[in-house]
Amino acid sequence: MVQALRDMHIPCATWDTDRRVLEGDVTGPGAPLVMHVNAPMLPYAQLFMPRTLRTGRRIIGYWAWELPVVPGTWRHARRHVHEIWAPSHFTAEALRPLGRKVRVVEHPVGLAEQKPSERNRASFGLPEDCVIVLVSFSLSSSMVRKSPIETIHAFRQAFGDRRDRLLVMKVGHTEHYPDDLAAIRAAIGGAPNIRIETGQLSGADRLALTACADIVLSLHRSEGFGLVVAEAMALGRCVIATDWSATTEFLDVSCGLPVSYTLVPARDPRGIWDMPDKQWALPNIDDAAQALRIAAEDPDLRSRLGTNARHRIAAHLDGGTLQGAALAIGARA
Repeated sequence: MVQALRDMHIPCATWDTDRRVLEGDVTGPGAPLVMHVNAPMLPYAQLFMPRTLRTGRRIIGYWAWELPVVPGTWRHARRHVHEIWAPSHFTAEALRPLGRKVRVVEHPVGLAEQKPSERNRASFGLPEDCVIVLVSFSLSSSMVRKSPIETIHAFRQAFGDRRDRLLVMKVGHTEHYPDDLAAIRAAIGGAPNIRIETGQLSGADRLALTACADIVLSLHRSEGFGLVVAEAMALGRCVIATDWSATTEFLDVSCGLPVSYTLVPARDPRGIWDMPDKQWALPNIDDAAQALRIAAEDPDLRSRLGTNARHRIAAHLDGGTLQGAALAIGARA
């Protein structure tokens, strides 16, 4: 977002909440403050900001949430902001009951030029002569929401032990969730064509890994935006994703392979998204396996969908909502 604003010639300074340092452009007194801190932590974060940063200016909470309703604990934070920005219409609808103006301000993935590093398959230790399916997620985002077990089952159902098909699971923050990682390894068993990558990658290397994949798979239960999906589409990858929540705002049958689902109670053993009186999507494993087979066997289809996906992101996530929202709250170009 910061680089996108600067590309629009809108000055932007940043406050590092860890180092408590103000960096970047000179914005002048009264410039609006956009806080990328979700509601429960926003009042706490403001306590450690200089008074000059949090007074005498319009304050916006840029909040993301992955269910149709936000928890009641979010309500107390509304008095600390003048309005709320959401990265998708899906999230915006969940936030509107909080009683503040809500604007949809998508991440400008199509505007920010993505620059993968020069790394290729060989540098990642990946074979050249097979179809690679990539799934990328962090365990800190709740394992059950990202559906890695369902992902393994769909891949195994689609390809069995075929050596010319490889599932690469890029999993982050594994050191904090050893039980989750153990469950994933148990689901993989002795499958010779599934690989787990847990090393930390730079942003450019992460994009390079995505560019190495033939197919990017996201069998999520829910997404408040879907950055992995959007970035893969921007790189022209063929994407297979659950046809529910925020990713449906930019992925459809013209530019990807949506997977059907059943709505089930939102139960999360981690407790982050445990709202069993609400629902999220359980992806259809048979449908996902079929989509994987179709995409893997048809390189022309992958190419066509990838090209359409790149065009969709460039047109839909072009920074227009960000520019409009920034000017509306008083940012000066």
